[in-house]
Amino acid sequence: MHSVFIDEIDAQTYAEHVSRAGSTIIIPAGATEQHGPHMPLGVDAMLSRSIAGAVAEKTGALVAPALCYGYKSQPRSGGGNHRIGTTSLGGNSLSQMVDDVVASFIAQGFENVVILNGHFENYQFIYEGLDNAVARSRAAGSSARAVLLSYWDFVDEDTLSKVFPDGFLGWDIEHGGILETSLMLLLHPTLVNMDRVIDHPPAQLTTYDVFPEDPSRTPPSGCLSSAKGATAERGELLFTTVTTQVADALKSELLLGNITLEVN
Repeated sequence: MHSVFIDEIDAQTYAEHVSRAGSTIIIPAGATEQHGPHMPLGVDAMLSRSIAGAVAEKTGALVAPALCYGYKSQPRSGGGNHRIGTTSLGGNSLSQMVDDVVASFIAQGFENVVILNGHFENYQFIYEGLDNAVARSRAAGSSARAVLLSYWDFVDEDTLSKVFPDGFLGWDIEHGGILETSLMLLLHPTLVNMDRVIDHPPAQLTTYDVFPEDPSRTPPSGCLSSAKGATAERGELLFTTVTTQVADALKSELLLGNITLEVN
């Protein structure tokens, strides 16, 4: 058996997958963005790639290289685009990149394209590019379909209550917090330094945005909540729930089989 990641397989093996009924490619989407002093800049893409890989094993899909630059970090969800280490695309650039990449995969013969998003601010701009690529391909006679999802939307209430026993305050302030840090402790533990976690109360954010961005409105750590309670065990709960539910959704929506592939 071979890897589910297309950058790790040869062109002939890749072509064999493309020619199969129900051929599906999953594109992880992330960002290059600060995640506080305890985690690396590539968290969003790393997590979406790992989740995509597990989902691919459950569904028989392949995984494309991650989109590693995302839309501008915003103070109310990512600490702000002004923060050092955050390197972003404008909305038009992100939408066009998605349009080009998705159109290429469809032209090669994939029946289904899935974008698995791991960066909060990306969603609407990915939506634009994906919608345009699929609409244009179908107007040209293709029967291709696509699915866009953000992995955190598949965390159910039971899992939330176990991961956040003191109460869940919302995804918008989870940047650099317990969810991402727990998943990184499970999937990339050598890249997390819990000794550098800054324990502070959740950010008190406005319900509006101000331009230019005011650095004083978000915590100096760059995180919008504390990651102190993060553990690999909580990461395992999150990972199992997300990968199972995303795979089930794709099987149902795209009528995919349940093919287990061994990752090299």
